[in-house]
Amino acid sequence: METGREASAAIRIRPLEREDLKFVHGLDNNANVMRYWFEEPYEAFVELQDLYNKHIHDQSERRFIVDHQGQNVGLVELVEIDYIHRRAEFQIIIDPAWQNHGFATAAAKLAMAYAFDALNLYKLYLVVDNENVRAIHVYSKLGFQAEGVLIHEFFANGAYHDATRMCIFQHEYRSLYGSDSGPAAALPGDGPDPVR
Repeated sequence: METGREASAAIRIRPLEREDLKFVHGLDNNANVMRYWFEEPYEAFVELQDLYNKHIHDQSERRFIVDHQGQNVGLVELVEIDYIHRRAEFQIIIDPAWQNHGFATAAAKLAMAYAFDALNLYKLYLVVDNENVRAIHVYSKLGFQAEGVLIHEFFANGAYHDATRMCIFQHEYRSLYGSDSGPAAALPGDGPDPVR
């Protein structure tokens, strides 16, 4: 069995492709996953295909499959990319069957490298359910800091939930991770294994 470090070393991110939609559809219809995305676990496959077709050329988002040795284990997204203010929202889902292997941390680092080095963004932010203590721990460990609490921001499972908006800036990222995580480490498709 792989340790978390060995498993995360084999992680790479690559652009979401049409053939990945079945995997994403499974995540989008999993109540345990969608509860933390503040969305109803209900999406028809044709709806997902339509969204993919609509957004395939949208420059305000980048969606990546988290790949572990050829197996789809998650999805990481940079959405609402704003090239004037140089910011984007960060989102990640790791398939519940693949959680607790360090994949979220590894994939997040790759997405952060892509955002800050390849896209030259200044700020990444995210919104996390205050009850999702594990995610908050991972984000804090990665260098994200709380910006504020959003009171009763989302309705899920019959109740309103508070959420925390967290962020990290490019200079903070570079201070934590240096510049050798640069674009070559994050760009999908560079070499046989662009992720270290």
